[in-house]
Amino acid sequence: MRLPTRLPVLAALAASAVLAGCGGASDEVGGESASSSGGAQTKLSLVAYAVPKVGFDRVIPAFQKTEAGKGVSFSQSYGASGDQSRAVEAGQPADLVNFSLEPDVTRLVESGKVAEDWNTSNAEKGIVSSSVVTIVVRKGNPKGIRDWSDLIKPGVEVVTPNVFSSGSAKWNLLAPYAQFSNLGKDKAAGLRFVGDLLKNIKTQPKSGREATQTFLQGKADALLSYENEALNIEKAGEDVEHVTPPNTIRIENPFAVLKTSKHPEQAKAFADFNFSAEGQRLWGESGFRPVLPEVAKEFEERYPAPKTLYTVAQLGGWSTLNDTLFDPDKGDIAKLYEDAGASTGD
Repeated sequence: MRLPTRLPVLAALAASAVLAGCGGASDEVGGESASSSGGAQTKLSLVAYAVPKVGFDRVIPAFQKTEAGKGVSFSQSYGASGDQSRAVEAGQPADLVNFSLEPDVTRLVESGKVAEDWNTSNAEKGIVSSSVVTIVVRKGNPKGIRDWSDLIKPGVEVVTPNVFSSGSAKWNLLAPYAQFSNLGKDKAAGLRFVGDLLKNIKTQPKSGREATQTFLQGKADALLSYENEALNIEKAGEDVEHVTPPNTIRIENPFAVLKTSKHPEQAKAFADFNFSAEGQRLWGESGFRPVLPEVAKEFEERYPAPKTLYTVAQLGGWSTLNDTLFDPDKGDIAKLYEDAGASTGD
């Protein structure tokens, strides 16, 4: 059984204006939305993690205006990255996937649904967008939260998603772990900080989007989240602001075409558009950090560089991190969850 989620199911929440601005009901786990162009003859199925709909709301219409995108429509499903990956593995139809982290694509490689060379076909290694882990606080920052250490102070309550369903949750813990472990050189110190942080995490929804919804309902003092999610809820007019710690981690969101796609030519064309300069600008305008260096330079003022920006590669790569930290049976962070009284198995 996974960690319990304590988010109330409120039908009215999905209909609220702010959530509609951030993706609305179609961002709910397992939720679907459709995007079409006149005279569409080909429908591509896009399965993604919880929060990039705001980007695809720009990218899809732009692609449909190109020669390659004529006659192409889309069905879209958004939810917790790990759950979405497992659903595709189990047979949910998909032509394209966009997940929070690489292991969720690796699962599909191992099941024969994505080519082994999916991340070698372009210079970006299959990473279509990036972001950083940030801290969302109440307007005016009443608790004075500026850095990771502020999150473990007495009386500070934190919201972050469930690490066993959400890719966002893994990024959120890796950021302070990288700092306090000195990039893994002092693993015990890093785990000690994560353990202290877990004591102040009282609510763990299933996905990054559900964590945002929980925070916007008034729960907790701080939300650990993607920078792009923070920017979009601020833009929607919520009484929040975000603080990016001086030392944080680069979030890398992979994008892949499935080998089993019934429309491989159109799927590849859409993938190529996402990695083009035009596509990258649209991601940049949607709150994400572009991965093309020449486009990223255009957004330097909008997305300032943190003092230190750690990477997964510096920590040993996802294969190592998943096994040593997040494996439900033997991972060190999984053990910290067990010590906190939470179950980690399926």
